Amino acid sequence: MSQVSDYTLSNIGFSAFRTELNSILNASNTLNAGTSAPGSGAAGSLWLDTTNATTPTLKFYDGSDQISLCTFNYSANTVNWLDNTVTADLVGDTSPQLGGMLDVNGNAIGDGTLELLKFVETGSAVNELTITNNSAGNNPILSASGTDTNIGIALTPKGTGEIVIGTANLNYAGTAVTATGAELNKLAGAGTIKQAGLETIWIPAQAMFGTTTNGADAQAVETTATRPELKVLDFDAGTAEYAQFSIAMPKSWNLGTVTYQVFWSPSNTNTGNCIFGLQGLACTEGDTADAVFGTAIEVTDAGIATIEDVQMTAVSSAVTIAGTPADDDITFFQLYRDAADGSDTFTGDARVMGIKLFYTTDSANDA
Repeated sequence: MSQVSDYTLSNIGFSAFRTELNSILNASNTLNAGTSAPGSGAAGSLWLDTTNATTPTLKFYDGSDQISLCTFNYSANTVNWLDNTVTADLVGDTSPQLGGMLDVNGNAIGDGTLELLKFVETGSAVNELTITNNSAGNNPILSASGTDTNIGIALTPKGTGEIVIGTANLNYAGTAVTATGAELNKLAGAGTIKQAGLETIWIPAQAMFGTTTNGADAQAVETTATRPELKVLDFDAGTAEYAQFSIAMPKSWNLGTVTYQVFWSPSNTNTGNCIFGLQGLACTEGDTADAVFGTAIEVTDAGIATIEDVQMTAVSSAVTIAGTPADDDITFFQLYRDAADGSDTFTGDARVMGIKLFYTTDSANDA
């Protein structure tokens, strides 16, 4: 390594000329290496600053200043560019940036032996994936983007491989999916899945009995032989009469209010109003049955004017069950016709065929 004071050949004898030429060539061949700038420097000259012998610095003279371009690491055999916009050293550059699209040319990204990510290019592609990072508390986003308006994302395992989602890591539209894979598999071929909600119990007149005091009369009404017969409870037009039944309510019942609908048939052609009422009482083990029913809720229905026609009242408002309903209770119900109410103007017997009792569940079954 050497430097010369200038690159000008003097008009001298051959032997001296050869010596001076060899010095110039040696300086040029070693990039004017030295611990200080060569005296021969001119605008555009390069020289190697060997102040640090193992990591010398390549410098460029612009006519007034020495500009450091890079250092050479003789031990690691690397070039470290000192201008952070130069990215020739991807290993040493801690924040390399692309100035345009990276063409992987059908190759994978990996360590040279093991593939980490592989790209397959479609010549007519207009859609792609976009990966977006996010702030604290927010999830990074893998999204479809491109020219088309509606773009899905296809995940395709190889062979019999599967798409695996970690336990308790599936969320659909903001709602966490807590079911296990085995539970979800039960849905396959199951048809309509039973859910908690409004349920119905049909209580026919045959399941009721007239009370000992002012009880409704059990009757059978034959229409035409071998056609449907009406097994009914007759509620009188002049006196308030009662019928009762009891139910061990399903455990899935939410222990709340119930509603009801009366199915009945007129005994004459009168079109006056008939008023029905229902009240309930829940008893658990050890409770006395000698207790007062809850507040009655009434419904009104006008006679349909045709004997043996089937009538249905509107569904009642909420009936509150007296006592403190609990699972495994027995619930007593009392149905009556409020014939003593001046608004009950139907003149015949109200022939009750049964009632629908509506209750709400808070689970899909009684497990």
